[in-house]
Amino acid sequence: MKKLCRPTRREFLTAGAGGIAGAALLSADACSRPPDQTPPRTGRSVVRMLGRTGLKLPVVSIGSMGDAGLIRAALDAGLVYVHTSSTYEEQNAERELGRALRGLRRESFVIASTPDLPYRFERGMDQSADLGTGADPSLIHRSIDGSLARLGLDAVDIYYLASINDPLTVLHEPYLRAFEELKRSGKARCVGITTHENEPEVIRAAVKSGFWDVVLTAYNFRQSHREEVRAAIREAAAAGLGIVAMKTQAGVYWDWTRLRKINMKAALKWVLQDEHVHTSIPGFSNFDEMREAMSVMDDLAMSQEEERDLRLGAVLGFPGLYCQQCARCVPQCPAGLRIPTLMRSYMYAAGYHDPGKARRALRGWTSADVACGRCDRCVVQCALGFDVRARALEMASLLDG
Repeated sequence: MKKLCRPTRREFLTAGAGGIAGAALLSADACSRPPDQTPPRTGRSVVRMLGRTGLKLPVVSIGSMGDAGLIRAALDAGLVYVHTSSTYEEQNAERELGRALRGLRRESFVIASTPDLPYRFERGMDQSADLGTGADPSLIHRSIDGSLARLGLDAVDIYYLASINDPLTVLHEPYLRAFEELKRSGKARCVGITTHENEPEVIRAAVKSGFWDVVLTAYNFRQSHREEVRAAIREAAAAGLGIVAMKTQAGVYWDWTRLRKINMKAALKWVLQDEHVHTSIPGFSNFDEMREAMSVMDDLAMSQEEERDLRLGAVLGFPGLYCQQCARCVPQCPAGLRIPTLMRSYMYAAGYHDPGKARRALRGWTSADVACGRCDRCVVQCALGFDVRARALEMASLLDG
């Protein structure tokens, strides 16, 4: 499969005086993006080139959120790249983002989205977080058409094949052909994959493909395999892939009572101190959180207090709410439950206080599929120390409404 991220014109464009030096400027390697579309500068200083895409972006970007006013404020404040998905908020996230973009110059923002594709099912109701290779590629074309209509755009800047934890999915030829056609048609200027499980292997598969332009990966200070993720990110960046980090705040809270909050600035700084991470998409739900995330760009250096804050969970004996999706628990479960999916939904419900997002993570499940209530004793040992059975039963109660 040939590479499609090719030069358009050998030209850098400059934006007005002051602010970020060349935020979202395009190089000769821009992914099929018209060379005159350059988002304006802002007053922030830390920007990085998104691999071979030619996009030079602030290191803080906009993660999923559903309020048009907050999105618009973030864009007005100088953030450029917005990540959304046709799977968020029953497609309403894209509609709300479309409202936020109305009246803005197309060159002033960078938009990424993902198709709404069916998950793969194994062992009865055991739902896999990986898409697998059985999805109909034509759904990719239909999904992007729906996204463009909801966003009010002719093209997205990055279109991701999402929820990948198997290298075979990254290399699946029918998906590659479908995404190649999206680039050829001009509906997607760059293409990428997202992963929050088995990240090192998936990232290396993206490098091996020679096709994908961007990798969006989970990456944070809580991952027990963070050094493996770091090494894979370094290899991908050296190969020219753009690297976007998600799950940067590792679940927001240390405890389910939501009394001990993770230091958001410290967690985000930890990620961005890795120069191979080109931008990040922390979630923020209000203006204070938006300002806090943006303030990281003033100085990426971590203070001793911030370093201590990131060790707070170990000091207090809190396992946290973030599930790293390592799947080491799955073979331990006699019922074969897809425990990572349950733990991720628990993080959404308890950490993000978003039961709707938790239910969407469990789409296709009923409370009867959570077999923990039928076990007298849980034998699963979580790598991060979660009480798996208690959290699973909480999600069963959530599914019961």
